[in-house]
Amino acid sequence: MKPTYRIAPSLLSADFARLGEEVRAVIDAGADLVHFDVMDNHYVPNLTVGPLVCEAIRPHSSVPIDVHLMVAPVDRIVPDFAKAGATYISFHPEASAHVDRTIALIRDCGCRPGLVLNPATPLSWLDWTLDKLDLVLLMSVNPGFGGQAFIAHTLDKLRAVRGMIDAAAARTGRQILLEVDGGVKADNIAAVAAAGGDTFVAGSAIFGTKDYKATIAKMRAELATVAKAGP
Repeated sequence: MKPTYRIAPSLLSADFARLGEEVRAVIDAGADLVHFDVMDNHYVPNLTVGPLVCEAIRPHSSVPIDVHLMVAPVDRIVPDFAKAGATYISFHPEASAHVDRTIALIRDCGCRPGLVLNPATPLSWLDWTLDKLDLVLLMSVNPGFGGQAFIAHTLDKLRAVRGMIDAAAARTGRQILLEVDGGVKADNIAAVAAAGGDTFVAGSAIFGTKDYKATIAKMRAELATVAKAGP
């Protein structure tokens, strides 16, 4: 079965003075999700936005809000983002004292849990968590700042995680998204998809262009070449 590809523009690269307008614009341009980066200046060396901003954009978004928590500790803030309208809430295992408990907390709050793996984070975190996740996010840059270059060895990790997810799907019948974040753009999205990614976070690659619709259409055209080349 051919994969369903999803494009998730990262609001980290949007014009924050016009955030509601930017959300509507990328959705009108064809976004499947809106990616919401939360940084705390502790877990990562940057400070971005919190649940109040998520709540403010919720009325402007007709697609799921994909919240990526780069915060430590993580459990305290999960219920706030659930109330603010998040659909997916993903976190880093290094930021949780009890990863299984955090996954359960996200689920209990009515959201879909995801686990985020940094470029050097081992895949063994997935051995005992994958069946409880709705999303695995592989960072293809070190988190903290937008506009970084794609780290090539992420493709090898993608292939490995794709195998794990496919095995889990065969065992349980559950869908688990495989998301990639960092340096994804039109000229490498096909390679990322060929390695197993199905959900693509793109920030400056979309918001740094004048025509969001044309940029997303170009990405989808590249993804279509992968779908045709597949089995």
